[in-house]
Amino acid sequence: MNRALPVVRLRVPTDEDAIAWHRLFDDPDVMEFHGGRSAELSVYEELTARQRRHDAERGFCLWSMVDETGRVIGFTGAQPWPRDWGPTGEIEIGWRLGREYWGRGYATTAAQMTLERVRAAGVPEVVAMVLAGNARSIAVTERLGMRLAEVFTTPGGARDGHCYRLDLRRGHAR
Repeated sequence: MNRALPVVRLRVPTDEDAIAWHRLFDDPDVMEFHGGRSAELSVYEELTARQRRHDAERGFCLWSMVDETGRVIGFTGAQPWPRDWGPTGEIEIGWRLGREYWGRGYATTAAQMTLERVRAAGVPEVVAMVLAGNARSIAVTERLGMRLAEVFTTPGGARDGHCYRLDLRRGHAR
């Protein structure tokens, strides 16, 4: 099926976007692979503030995804891997959408935009950490041309985290 790409814009998250992210992600389906439950608003306030710092310092961050009507629909972008296990020291790309926006191509389109911006900032390679079983995100990594490189067991041995990689020096990701 050949469908038109959705219109999506990326912007540095604002203070108000913390409220939008909190509302969008207050859904057990959205959080299934992100800790399983909703986070407090303060978590998103800290996250958006950290992303503004990342953008100022590195030229990239987790940007707010905005649809054609101007609504915040989620985030996508890149940041240093924030944990002490897995691909430490590497730049991870990621995405999260509100449930009502799934299946429309927003994540793939925005992630492709992220790859272009991160490449322009001089990052040579990115990773995407996706929990085993997260078929939607695995499909996005495949559409980006990423390949499974490593499997990490999450702390406590609860799940496998699949580490997908993409060399940004080899031309454009598809």
